Amino acid sequence: MKAAEAAAGREWTSSSEARTRGLGEALGQVLRPGDVVALVGELGAGKTTFVQGVARGLGVSGYVSSPTFTLVREYRGRAYLYHVDLFRIGPEDLDGIGFDELLDSGAAVVVEWADRASDRMPADCLWVYIHGTGSQVRRLDVRATGNSSCQLLRLWEREAEAERAGVGG
Repeated sequence: MKAAEAAAGREWTSSSEARTRGLGEALGQVLRPGDVVALVGELGAGKTTFVQGVARGLGVSGYVSSPTFTLVREYRGRAYLYHVDLFRIGPEDLDGIGFDELLDSGAAVVVEWADRASDRMPADCLWVYIHGTGSQVRRLDVRATGNSSCQLLRLWEREAEAERAGVGG
């Protein structure tokens, strides 16, 4: 990481799918075109539930589903959202889905299983590690790896706190 870049972190606990979706929605409220969010978690951790919230926060109408078989889904809200799922592909397949082009598209991009392409992820992005399966309790461990993602994290924290207090979107 370059000296000019910042790093920050935050942890949230979610006791329900609704809270996980709500945290995603709070992020979606402040997500900007060009932002990249990297999601990491086991099967059933709640990655797609989180993305459903992000999409709702971006104003996407309609159902948001996992792109496990289609690999990429595009949604339109107040910004374009690319939802990418790398579960079924290897590093050698990233060029075939236009991975770098998606990241550079100017749209907001959320990548599930981003750890499978960690060397191709932007240096400045928001990493969200979702821990926990089985029970409803999840821990979201968030790491911002640069100036833009640190700013995004600060905005997300404010939005999530406002939502929790019942005064936010």
